Amino acid sequence: MFEAHFQTFDEPETGVALTARLSAFREELTKRNLSGFVVPRADQQQNEYVPPSEERLAWLTGFTGSAGLAIVLAHEAALFVDGRYTLQAGKQVDTKAWGVEPLVDPPPETWLAQHLSPGDRLGFDPWLHTTAVAEKLSLACEKAGAELVAVDSNAVDAVWTERPAQPLAPVTLHGPQFSGEAEVDKLKRIEAEIAKLNADALVLSDSHAVAWTFNIRGGDVAHTPLPLSYALVPKTGRPTLFIDHRKLANSVRDHLEQTATVVEPGALTPKLIELSKSGAAIALDGATAADALTRLISSAGGKPLRGSDPVSLLKAVKNDTEIAGTKAAHRRDAVALARFLAWVDREAPAGNLTEIDAVEALETFRRETGALKDVSFPTISGTGPNGAIVHYRVTRKSNRRIARGDLLLIDSGAQYEDGTTDVTRTIAIGEPTFEMCDRFTRVLRGHIAIARALFPDGTSGAQLDTLARQYLWQAGIDFEHGTGHGVGSYLSVHEGPARISKLGATPLKRGMILSNEPGYYKTDAFGIRIENLELVVAAEVAGAEKPVNAFETLTLAPIDRRLVDLNMLTGDELSWLNEYHERVRHAVRGHVDDATKTWLDAATAPLSL
Repeated sequence: MFEAHFQTFDEPETGVALTARLSAFREELTKRNLSGFVVPRADQQQNEYVPPSEERLAWLTGFTGSAGLAIVLAHEAALFVDGRYTLQAGKQVDTKAWGVEPLVDPPPETWLAQHLSPGDRLGFDPWLHTTAVAEKLSLACEKAGAELVAVDSNAVDAVWTERPAQPLAPVTLHGPQFSGEAEVDKLKRIEAEIAKLNADALVLSDSHAVAWTFNIRGGDVAHTPLPLSYALVPKTGRPTLFIDHRKLANSVRDHLEQTATVVEPGALTPKLIELSKSGAAIALDGATAADALTRLISSAGGKPLRGSDPVSLLKAVKNDTEIAGTKAAHRRDAVALARFLAWVDREAPAGNLTEIDAVEALETFRRETGALKDVSFPTISGTGPNGAIVHYRVTRKSNRRIARGDLLLIDSGAQYEDGTTDVTRTIAIGEPTFEMCDRFTRVLRGHIAIARALFPDGTSGAQLDTLARQYLWQAGIDFEHGTGHGVGSYLSVHEGPARISKLGATPLKRGMILSNEPGYYKTDAFGIRIENLELVVAAEVAGAEKPVNAFETLTLAPIDRRLVDLNMLTGDELSWLNEYHERVRHAVRGHVDDATKTWLDAATAPLSL
């Protein structure tokens, strides 16, 4: 019925092909006199989504998650993944060839210290690891009496004979009607930050930072409109943009050359060497800058200053134009969501729909807005036990029919030129159980606690995280992912540096957009998540002795009333839910067909104790 446009549902490769690849890779390591090699899921800029040409980890292991790392030794190999991907990794890799290990606690360095032998030579590609990671790997090697060896060419590439070409998507200008600030003004603010760092120049190693600074977008990776690129911004003078000229139309290049010198990516190395020879202090982003850059600057006589990229925080605080744009994007998205949710309620109870049907339908409703550029990440559509896999991605093999008695968890987002969306809804198909309603209501109460929070200016996401978990903790349960992440403005749907999590140390500032997405997952049974995007705004509090902030909810989509246990809600929580649904109805009702209006009126009708 529906045609999928941006997503595929193919199974990752398994079996003989992967066994042969691992054998060929080990032969290559022997030729290079290496005892082992580290293969991260990364490109040169540590992007969340990487081009097909950089999917080395998936090609070698079969694991397709967005975070992970493999270590191959002569007789042992391990894949390291975080808690989101433990179940997925166990299903995708050959567990006879690969051990599946935790990525964080304990870290891969612990495994290395136990499995390396004195005299071993562990290879790594310094363009695919940050210096912080390289230092940890080096220390682990030292403890075992082994050596970490930086290679000039990646060992995976030597055996990956059909490696795809690097992307060359056209670059587009992100005009002032969307960006709200000219490049020259952004550069002035960046120069002020460089001065604070006592640096002579700043390397923008994160393509998101480059895209934001120069008001450009592209299509080099899936789901995020990135033009892969670098930039070098001096404390005074003209910046340099390093980007493949084949991506630039003449008009785009002419525009960029008004504020920057535009050169090929290969010019980055000689430019840094030239600058470093003078002893320049060059600031690098510790989170995205490749260890190769640190080595390059140091060996040429420069001083690498590793820290937080100041552009990251500048980009996270949206201006008035970006805020207006994201609100328009969410209103548009709300219409597609209402049509989709009404469609699910009509069709799913009869047992005629699958998880893939839901993905394709939602994407189609968004496409019919006429403004969809891409989905902002692969839609998570999990019903029954698949919903309990936090980052589940449906394939034709795993595709499950949506049945009565199931919960359908659907987590999705859209990229529009004026804003990026991300929303999760959990839908009851037929009559939910008491346990489902209990868990859903605990998640909802945590969601409401975040949405209604008042907090002093300077409060971090870590300080708010407990609010989302408190009602789950009271029942001895929890969820293993963060409560919220930052969201870009027609950029990454997972944007730093701010987040709501146990590790979210960045203070939340007015103008930041974050997700609010507590959940609960019962393995092999069901999953629950409720996610809205929130804008940090000023709050008026009588008698306040310091500035106070609050959240303004941007997402507009009904929350399934059938899963709410009213006996568990307080009066204030019920008022929030009813007021939220009134907002949704007011924003959406005039833009949908009669059948959807009828559904919407019922889905947003006030509840009472």
